[in-house]
Order: sequence, then structure tokens, then C-alpha cells
Amino acid sequence: MSTEPQPNNRQLALFPLPFQGHINPMLQLANILHTKGFKITIIHTHFNSPNQSNYPQFTFKSISDGLSESKNKNLNLDNPNSVINFLNKSCINPLRDCLVKLQEEEPIACVISDALWYFSQSVADSLNLPRIVLRTSSMSCILVYSALLPHIKNCYLKTTIEEEDPIPDLSPITEKDMLKIFNEDCKEGELELIFSMIRTIKAASGIIWNTFKELEEPAFCAITQNICIPTFPLGPFHKYFPASSSSLLEQDRSVMLWLDLQPVRSVVYVSFGSIAQMGKAEFRDMARGLAKSKQRFLWVVRPGSVSGSEWLQSLPKGFIEEVGERGCIVKWAPQQEVLAHPAIGGFWTHNGWNSTLESICEGVPMICSPCSYDQPINARYVTDVWRVGVMLDKGTEEEFGRVMKSVIMEEEGCEIRQRSKYLQEKVNRSMEKGGSAYESLENLVDFIVSL
Repeated sequence: MSTEPQPNNRQLALFPLPFQGHINPMLQLANILHTKGFKITIIHTHFNSPNQSNYPQFTFKSISDGLSESKNKNLNLDNPNSVINFLNKSCINPLRDCLVKLQEEEPIACVISDALWYFSQSVADSLNLPRIVLRTSSMSCILVYSALLPHIKNCYLKTTIEEEDPIPDLSPITEKDMLKIFNEDCKEGELELIFSMIRTIKAASGIIWNTFKELEEPAFCAITQNICIPTFPLGPFHKYFPASSSSLLEQDRSVMLWLDLQPVRSVVYVSFGSIAQMGKAEFRDMARGLAKSKQRFLWVVRPGSVSGSEWLQSLPKGFIEEVGERGCIVKWAPQQEVLAHPAIGGFWTHNGWNSTLESICEGVPMICSPCSYDQPINARYVTDVWRVGVMLDKGTEEEFGRVMKSVIMEEEGCEIRQRSKYLQEKVNRSMEKGGSAYESLENLVDFIVSL
């Protein structure tokens, strides 16, 4: 695909949610639309602001978010739900003022905001601006969320029974998955967030998805029929360009040199994303599982991700000496490049949507250990629908080791790898001229121009 901007010149105002898993796809989308000739203005909060120097082709406008005010020091910044709900109230006037000023300088064709910026719909409406939503998770996820709400009202979540059988009308989702989606760590403010997101999505002019039609055909058909707004599944965004440079964390590129020294498909890549937290006991079980597996591994341990530890202080005694050169531990890695490396044989993941999609794009089998939010939904589709991964819930260190070995060395892993490669081929075909993602992008451009 050509990266030379085409004549167009309309201004688009893009408003990413200030978290790594949301900033990345929004800036990738900005790059895609820039190649179609649109002028891109990125509106962002002070909190987790993107690195502007990596994007000289865009205009950046910062707005106040209220998080730095002394009266808000009691806000729990470790709870994303609380932060997002707070920002949806504190950013109303700053966003409106910013859009008014931009409009005075040059007309805005439309606002493209993250679906979780639910307040932005009323702001756009007040200024007579079309709003297009970017949803950074799967299409299946929004359908599950919509279907879950009646179950929540019926107190489904008061149960502590973790049933593995699919819930009627919600297959393949189980009660166990529901308890993860709304676990104790994340449920504060989560229902408000989901209700508001779904309500304002339906009021938007259109919705963009970082997924592709062939992966989620039933969900695409259901959304087209039920939400009744133009739908554009033009992902995977990261496939349009080389690996993005929008990471909020510094990437350790030495891992690529380490991977170059490893045999083909021999390494388990372990990363639980930019938000997930775990306790010391779970961390130690993971470490012992990695040691017992006798497999090579590249482990991303984000500083502060283990409760009560700055980094690796909670590792079992003697772990580093036991694993020796077959293990590599870093604080953050260039994930897209890692997954594309021939040495990678499996991905032990929390199943955030970006990680899930990036693994599918590279044909890498997944070991799924979802934590919360949309992750249990993504993991269930990976294991039960697309069958390109295995579920690995909290278990013993022996179970951790056994599953890693099976994915890398045994027949089960070979079968999963074959299905993963088949999905990878579907991705590539969707991006080619005449493919579904290619056509969705062309339709999106025409739609924006017509607004």
C-alpha cells in the first residue's frame, strides 16, 4: 500500500484514550488516514501523553484532564475504570474548547474518538460535528458485553461458582469467564463504563474496528444488523506500516539479538501487557513453571507489575542460575518484532486485543491466561472458536511447565500452529486489493468525505 499522502486536505480530530493499548491503535489509524490525504490533529490529555517527536506529520493539542489537581490525589490511578470515568467528566469543557478553537482555524470533517470516551458524543453533538468511534477490541467483545448486561441485572455475578459450561445464549462464554470480566479488582466503575460506551456507540455516525471481517464474520453480521451504523473493520492496523513507535514504555531492543541466537520456534514469549498486575505467589509460580518446562523463554516483567516488588525481587531463590542462558528477562520489548521473529514458538499472553491480534497476524500459537476486562472474551474465542491457543488458568507450576512444553514440542502444538498459519493467511488476503480490510478502508475514506 502506498504511504504517499493523497490529495484530500480535510482535518480530522483524533482523541485517543490515554492508555498504551488504546494510544497505539489510534496513532496507527492516524497514520493510515494520513496516507489518504487527511490532516491529522491528535487531541490528548496531559496524563500519559504520547511522544510527539515520533509523529512530526501530525498536529498535537494537549487538554487539561484534572488529574494533577491536588484535590484529586485520592483518585486510584491503578484502577483504570476509576481513571476513565473521572476523565469522562473532567475533560468535557477542555475538549469542547479545543474543538472550538480548531474549528475557528480550519473546519473539522469529523471527530474520531475512542469508544470509552463516551462523553465525546455529547460534545460533538453540541458543536454539530460528526463523531466516529474507534473500538480497540474485538467485534465479538461488544456483542458479549451487550448480552451480559441482562445477566448482570439478574445478579448472575453474585455467584462464586466457576462453571466451565457455556452460558445459554452466550456461547462460548462461561460463568468462570464472567467472574473474570467483572472481578474484584476491576468492577469498580466498570458497569457505568460499559453501559455508557454501548449507549453512545449507537449514537455515533460510524464505528471503526481494529479487526478484520473474516476473523469475526458472525459478529460482523450481528453488529451490522443490531447497531445500525456504518461499520468499518479495517484492521489489523499495525499491518499497514512497520512496527509503531508509540510505546509509553522504553523498549529493550537487545532482545532481538538474543532471539537471533535461538533455534527456530523454540522460544516461549511471555508478556502480560501494560496494565495487568499479579501477586507475588502467582509470579513465583510462573517463574517455577518456566524453569520446570526446560523451554527457552523471553519474559517481559514490567516494573511495578508484581505487587510489593519494584521488578524481580520476588523471583524464587536460585531461579536465574537454574535457567541460565535459555531465559531472557526484560522490562519491555518491541512486541510486534518479537512475535514476527522465527525463534518464537508460542506466546503466553493475557489476551489483550492488541496482543491477540498481533499473535494471529504472525501465526503464533497462544497460551491464554486472561485477567479481566475483554481478555477472558478474547481468550475464549482464541481457544474455543478459532482454536489457535490453549487456556492456562491459575494453576500449579507443574501445569504451567506442561502446557508450555506441549505448545512448543508436542503434537497439540503442531496442530495449533497449523490453524494459526491458516488465520495468518486470511489476514494477509484481507489486506490485499479487493480484500475486506482494503475495501473497508476505501469505504471509510469515502464516508468521511461525504460527511
